[in-house]
Amino acid sequence: MVRLKARYLLCEVCVSDSSSLQLLEERGIYQAVRAAVVKAHGEYGAARFSIGSSVTYVNAYTGVVILRFRKVHYQLLWSALPFISCIWSQGKKVQCFFNCIHVGGTIRTCQKFLVRYGRQQLCRMLPHCKTEAEKQEVRRAVLNCSLQKFNVDDEGDDDEGGEEEET
Repeated sequence: MVRLKARYLLCEVCVSDSSSLQLLEERGIYQAVRAAVVKAHGEYGAARFSIGSSVTYVNAYTGVVILRFRKVHYQLLWSALPFISCIWSQGKKVQCFFNCIHVGGTIRTCQKFLVRYGRQQLCRMLPHCKTEAEKQEVRRAVLNCSLQKFNVDDEGDDDEGGEEEET
């Protein structure tokens, strides 16, 4: 049996009004990406896009999207992302653009990158905080990201097939 390899593009949907992120759904994103690939690459792009492509993950609160595409042709999708200017979702038009922040071979690598990226964004927010309460809230969020990272790493160590030691 031959395994078909895929690439996962971790993208950030950038909108002017953050409340319009709540309108995002998989079907609307899929149709917008497909239309952009057809616009950029024609029938060839449409045929390649229809085989093995999907929207794997959508977070409507942060605007993070993971797109899956075959490894051989993922550059078609990547090169078409700048052509996306809006998404029709729930009967409304959302003006947006896609910012590709990571390309990975597995969903797990995309998730790990997303945790690191989120922590970096929080650390960048710290100097811009005006009150001490805001600074404490950002520090708490950074600490929570760090604790989640260590918990994920600890869980991954148990799956390596070794015996557990008693302490």
